[in-house]
Amino acid sequence: MQSAAWADTVTRGPYLQTGSDQQVTIHWRTDVDSSSRVYFGTSPSSLDHTAESPQSGTEHVVKLDGLSPFTRYYYKVQAGSTRIGDTSNTFVTTPSPGSIQPVRVWVLGDSGTADSRAAAVRDAYKNLSPATRTDVWLMLGDNAYSNGEDAEYQDAVFDMYPDFLKSTVLWPALGNHDGHTADSDTESGPYYDIFDLPRNAEAGGVASHTEAYYSFDYANIHFICLDSYETDRSTSGSMHQWLESDLSATGQPWIIVFWHHPPYSKGSHDSDTDSRMTDMRENFLPLLEQYGVDLVLSGHSHSYERSYLIDGHYGTSDTFDASTHLVDGGDGQTDGDGAYSKSGAPHKGSVYVVAGSSGQTSSMRGTHPVMIASSATLGSLVLDINDNRLDARFLTDSGSIYDHFTLLKNNGTTPAPPAAPDQLTATAGGPDRIDLSWHDNADNEDAFVLERSLDKQIWTETASLSANSTGHTDTPLSQATTYYYRVKARNPAGDSGYSNTARATTTGGCVVSNGAASITNRYYSNEHDICQAPDRVSAASNVTVGTDAWAEYVAPRIELAPGFHVLDGGRLTVRQP
Repeated sequence: MQSAAWADTVTRGPYLQTGSDQQVTIHWRTDVDSSSRVYFGTSPSSLDHTAESPQSGTEHVVKLDGLSPFTRYYYKVQAGSTRIGDTSNTFVTTPSPGSIQPVRVWVLGDSGTADSRAAAVRDAYKNLSPATRTDVWLMLGDNAYSNGEDAEYQDAVFDMYPDFLKSTVLWPALGNHDGHTADSDTESGPYYDIFDLPRNAEAGGVASHTEAYYSFDYANIHFICLDSYETDRSTSGSMHQWLESDLSATGQPWIIVFWHHPPYSKGSHDSDTDSRMTDMRENFLPLLEQYGVDLVLSGHSHSYERSYLIDGHYGTSDTFDASTHLVDGGDGQTDGDGAYSKSGAPHKGSVYVVAGSSGQTSSMRGTHPVMIASSATLGSLVLDINDNRLDARFLTDSGSIYDHFTLLKNNGTTPAPPAAPDQLTATAGGPDRIDLSWHDNADNEDAFVLERSLDKQIWTETASLSANSTGHTDTPLSQATTYYYRVKARNPAGDSGYSNTARATTTGGCVVSNGAASITNRYYSNEHDICQAPDRVSAASNVTVGTDAWAEYVAPRIELAPGFHVLDGGRLTVRQP
């Protein structure tokens, strides 16, 4: 709701649109005709610049130009004869394209319910890290239910997110519910009236000459928004042709694409049968993957679904072949199987996320085989990108993290951490050694780090091994003891995830003491090679003695007198009495 200071004259906003490193557009609405003027500056006490539009009216659009990159500005808008605003009316221009710095992205999908569910998702994000500025804000469509009417946008967007709207540029996609009252061919209706989107490459990329689909840059990330609802989705259509031009023109290391209808989903909508979802998968994914797109975001299904790192799957779910389409079948988690790692070359894998549960959830139809995570859970997606690392978290309405993954690009200014090794095996090589082997999945590690544990809870780094190592012998160890192992790769960018855990138990060792072997309780239920002959066994119970030929006889519960002899090469097994 608007504060009392705004109530008489300003009925909507202000809100920010089409931001770049040199400009931003400010919108607001008043209840009576008035002039359109903005006062701004780099200090809240010195708003020494003015921008205005020559038209007066109730809908105000003023473009601030000639700004400095990555600079904080404060502003007030003119409402009648009064300048309205305080220190919370502030924004930061985007960094220069290609620059490297931390970037926070907030992603909402199907958030337009204008109710307590959407408010809970909003508040969970506000409480996540209040000191971290939101740099990029995306909406994935169905921004205002049920028909995208102006009054519904007031309830679902302007009254729901007023603090975000006046300080962060909002970049929306058109959803099917928004499209009920909007027309992409004529760029008319509430969606196109409310949003001011870059049709002429005002924020980077190639000019699309329409607000239905567009692109923009933020730091070293190129964002692309497509229209999956009304615009022609064929490979010969203008959107597909523009997309290829835009992809071929960008030199940004990160490419993130978003639209409403997901190419893969078994949530409230099925990508096997929905024509718009099928069109996007069959016609657009080959082009996106050819240009090395990293992340694709969609809504429509009221669920959260997240894929493995995949490539080349353009058919229905029953045609998915893990041996062909999985680039990395791990969980993508640095505390799990390890981060996903890829270059920007063609067909090195993409991650697909459905995040359409920011306002409501619906029952799932199943789990799509490309997905590693699927849940009908309220929440929003939070991305943190810094240089060649992208960390994604799905934040639920209760403030918990349902899923997370990390994607590393090896074309950043620092190398990507190596891929995690796997297929670790451990084999006892005697009473004091265990032999280990693993598969090296990386080509950029500097070392392997081996860790050992007695209980899988407390781990100790026991060896640092050279690059390309695929095995190690751990010695000396205690006899008749079970050890657990895991291994990871390392380079200057960081550590990989851990391999699988492997275990082995050392043998009991030789039973000998200067020719006089002594059997004690610590040898129960273990076999022990005899390494000197003749060996003299002290008193013990339940002894099995084998000869070289392994013929056995048992003397159950018999006390053996001192002087009992075992042949060289024999073996003792002491069983619990």
